[in-house]
Amino acid sequence: MLRRRPWLGKVLLFALFAAVLVPVALIRWPGTAWPDGLTVDLSGPLGSASEWIIDNRDSHPLFLYFLGHLSNAVVLSVRAVYLLLLAMGWAGVTAAAGLIAWRVAGVRLACTTAAAIALCGVLGMWVPTMQTLALMVVAVAASVVAGAVLGLAAGLSDRLHRALRPVLDTMQVLPAFAYLLPVVLVFGIGVPAAVLATVVYAAPPMARLTALGLRHADPGVMEAVTSLGATPRQRLLTARLPLARGQLLLGLNQTIMMALSMAVIASVIGAGGLGDRVYQALASVDVGAALAAGLPIVLLAVVLDRTTAAAGSNSGSNAGSGSGSGRRRPELAARLRTAGAGWAGWAAVAVGTAVVALAGRLAGRLDWPPGGTVRIAAPVNRAVDWMTAHLYSGVPLIGGTADWAGHFTTWILDPLRGGLQALPWWTLLLIVAALALLIGTWQTALTAVLALSAIGVLGVWQPSLDTLSQVLAAVAVTLVVGFATGIAAARSTRFEKVLRPVLDIFQTLPQFVYLIPVVALFGVGRAPAAAAAVVYALPAVVRITTQGLRQVDPAALESARSLGATSAQQLRQVQLPLAGPALRLALNQGVVLVLAVVIIGGLVGGGALGYDVVFGLAQGDLATGLVAGAAIVCLGLMLDRVTQPTERRGGERKGA
Repeated sequence: MLRRRPWLGKVLLFALFAAVLVPVALIRWPGTAWPDGLTVDLSGPLGSASEWIIDNRDSHPLFLYFLGHLSNAVVLSVRAVYLLLLAMGWAGVTAAAGLIAWRVAGVRLACTTAAAIALCGVLGMWVPTMQTLALMVVAVAASVVAGAVLGLAAGLSDRLHRALRPVLDTMQVLPAFAYLLPVVLVFGIGVPAAVLATVVYAAPPMARLTALGLRHADPGVMEAVTSLGATPRQRLLTARLPLARGQLLLGLNQTIMMALSMAVIASVIGAGGLGDRVYQALASVDVGAALAAGLPIVLLAVVLDRTTAAAGSNSGSNAGSGSGSGRRRPELAARLRTAGAGWAGWAAVAVGTAVVALAGRLAGRLDWPPGGTVRIAAPVNRAVDWMTAHLYSGVPLIGGTADWAGHFTTWILDPLRGGLQALPWWTLLLIVAALALLIGTWQTALTAVLALSAIGVLGVWQPSLDTLSQVLAAVAVTLVVGFATGIAAARSTRFEKVLRPVLDIFQTLPQFVYLIPVVALFGVGRAPAAAAAVVYALPAVVRITTQGLRQVDPAALESARSLGATSAQQLRQVQLPLAGPALRLALNQGVVLVLAVVIIGGLVGGGALGYDVVFGLAQGDLATGLVAGAAIVCLGLMLDRVTQPTERRGGERKGA
């Protein structure tokens, strides 16, 4: 019986452990809150460590001969790129962006890119945009190099791949805020900390996709190259890397998007640029100023995403069209002509940029003309004031946005937080263990329980449950709306076509940007933070749900139709069960993405762990901030483990 139902054995063994451990916990540590005897106060050691770093930053060899040089190199690199952008002038930068987009994707994207860059100046944000771009260039270059080196090692060595995989898994589920505090502790507030936090956050996608491309190179091609006597180095340079070019460019795309997102968030620790303008505006609830700085971030995100995605698509099509053509002289000549045209195209980009930049310098038009700006902050603030007066409350029948936020807080967030905090601590550990065990392995359950226990040991049990309540409420809304929208998109091709560009845009926006509209609509508090998290996580849930339902075996649907099943019965009895893995993946991604924005919601009144991190960064209280950051890491790891199905197969975790 246990062989036919392996889950029953898990349940029986789990019940045995619970029957033994629960009475011990009740006798030894009565009460609902995490026991004080199991808490470790880290404020003293962390405060001492922070003081030691501050006192020795100018004298210790580690700082003088390594970290100090690294910090100086980052500052000089960012400053050099920033001065280069300013020296090119607005005309040179706009021309360079447009010409690069033309070279990669054609005239249409070139015009869009040039217009988007120019619009940053029209909004009066040219200098902050150049500051953000300078930081982005340095951070992306370092992230690509670091990620490519790690991915190369993991792609060529099974041992390194097994060693790096759990590290990359963990790094990809951590919210962006968790990366800020360690670098601040070492480098202090400023550009070096912002750049290095961005590198650590953005490098994992490049490493993972590089390793994936190298490890999944066409076996037939690799066998043919090996049979010709190629050395390992020749096989890498002439076969593996060219075959992995599509994955490498996809890694570049993901790295750029994550670097932009992190560079904006890193304004909290002194990155400057557009993110700092948004942060300062949100701190004073100045929605107009926040929108004026947020729109250039959106434009940069869309342009960078489209350009790098087009580069990846073109490389894939070129690789596909050129395969198998090396044996004939006419085709080889055509390839050489294509390569020459490629270099000629890049030469045209360089010459065109230089000519436009030189013309702008000779004309004395380096800075964006003051008369060419449009100030939108005041009109937006007037619109927000009108919304506050007419839409916040008192709207007949439906109430107002403030009423919605208040009801969501009173009816959902408060009871959920109260219920979680009223549960005995050991009950929560058992629930987490049971959920992780049902969808995974004993190792998964142990990891989840240890992560949750670490939160209690750190002494932030109550704030963590507050954050968890916001995550659970936002995830519930995300899943209801996301699954319904995904089902509708899967069943209607026309609806999916209309929805696709909207999802594309939403998936390219940095996390910070989502706070601006919710503050305008709902004010500040926990409900706006949850609303921003829902909007941020929704596109991924919709896409994964739609894809999972569309990939259901057509034979199964045809069989159901032949038996007379209605559309609703086909969905309920065939499509949803067969799309179960995709739906569980949507749940996992929804939880991870919601957590990331709920934490950032501490900037707009979300409270709990997000507020502790912001408070620690703003007040220099690194002990409070680091403890809250570590709790965020543990909470993210626990949520990932209880929502990501795993199974044992050769010691590997599937679906990671």
